[in-house]
Amino acid sequence: MLRRYGTAMSGPLALVGGEEWSPGCSFDEELLAASGGTDVLVLPTAAAYEHPERAVTTASEWFAGFGGRVRGLDVLQRRDALDADKASTVRAARFVYLSGGSPLHLRSVLKETPVWDALVAAWDDGAVVAGSSAGAMVLCDPMVDPRGGAFTVGLGMVVNVAVLAHAEPEVTTLHHRTFELASAGLAVAAVPVRTALLRDPDGSWRSAGQGAVRVFVDGEEAGLGALPQKG
Repeated sequence: MLRRYGTAMSGPLALVGGEEWSPGCSFDEELLAASGGTDVLVLPTAAAYEHPERAVTTASEWFAGFGGRVRGLDVLQRRDALDADKASTVRAARFVYLSGGSPLHLRSVLKETPVWDALVAAWDDGAVVAGSSAGAMVLCDPMVDPRGGAFTVGLGMVVNVAVLAHAEPEVTTLHHRTFELASAGLAVAAVPVRTALLRDPDGSWRSAGQGAVRVFVDGEEAGLGALPQKG
């Protein structure tokens, strides 16, 4: 099991608040360039019960505007994530994008599987990894539980950070339960739609896209500098 998450050699990471592949997501062109190629591998796992092919089509149309080419990989059920060929495809990719949908389904499919290990290995080797909404939530540990705003175990590509997706300016009111239940010192990133919390290869964090990411620690706004500089 790979456990070397968030090393200094990791590639760029994008945690998107939702409404991926739509106007305002200016960071996608930058991420494609950072990958060093034109190919994007989309895993519509979280949308397995919500017409996953539509996610791939939307991504294809969006990245075509930047000269990108999208390939969808049907890792929709746990048996898919155990498939060695699919894991090899993920390991060879230089830009992997996890779509939005159900974070609980995404976690159950990928946890402790060859596909997940391949994704971590690719990232550690410099590949770009992006996750939107459910994808962003699950890449962190802890993860905000969509069933009530408490916390549960995420996949832990980055640790000691939790993402509130689809966050709006009144996030402190809308998600007060999450802030109340956050452990001391935990950085909770409120990420609006069409906005990304970006982690650069040197471990630093920044906000990009249509909105602005806000970070809260112990219920108080703390700024991006409160995020851990390494995983």
